[in-house]
Amino acid sequence: MKEPTPEIHKKDAKKSFSFALITISTSRYEKYGNPSFPYEAEDLSGRAMKELLEAASNNVSFYRLVPDGKDEILDALFAALDSSADIVVTSGGTGLAPKDLTIESVAPLFEKEIPGFGELFRFKSLEEIGTSVILTRASAGVIKGKAVFCLPGSPNAVKLALSKIIIPEAGHIVRHVRE
Repeated sequence: MKEPTPEIHKKDAKKSFSFALITISTSRYEKYGNPSFPYEAEDLSGRAMKELLEAASNNVSFYRLVPDGKDEILDALFAALDSSADIVVTSGGTGLAPKDLTIESVAPLFEKEIPGFGELFRFKSLEEIGTSVILTRASAGVIKGKAVFCLPGSPNAVKLALSKIIIPEAGHIVRHVRE
């Protein structure tokens, strides 16, 4: 028997989803507090995510800007997981600086890791930023039946991750997470 093609495997997947976006940036948080939308905080990455998702017929149902702190990241993450969002995307805090705590905060909660996401993201980023791609710890996993993606904070990084990986695979991922 022939293996199903990726197109057949994805054909019954839902096409539009609700996303929760969390931007992690102490400097932006100190300047803008807790805005309702990315454009209120000059959050270029948050704005890029929102625009890409909505252009692909998805909905952004949750947005939060938080400082680089484990408690703040986890509070926002738990609120996003309790929201109506199908998928949670964080931006920022995935580097190697001492203040970069996103991965330390989120990854221990992964019930299942999605290692292929980080690997593919770094592979696709290689063309854009060269070998400095090794500085990102972008990752993904499943928490409470929802896919959670942890992205770097740069607008180019979120554009690449969403347009080339997350949006094209959203239906496939959500279907498998919910099975």
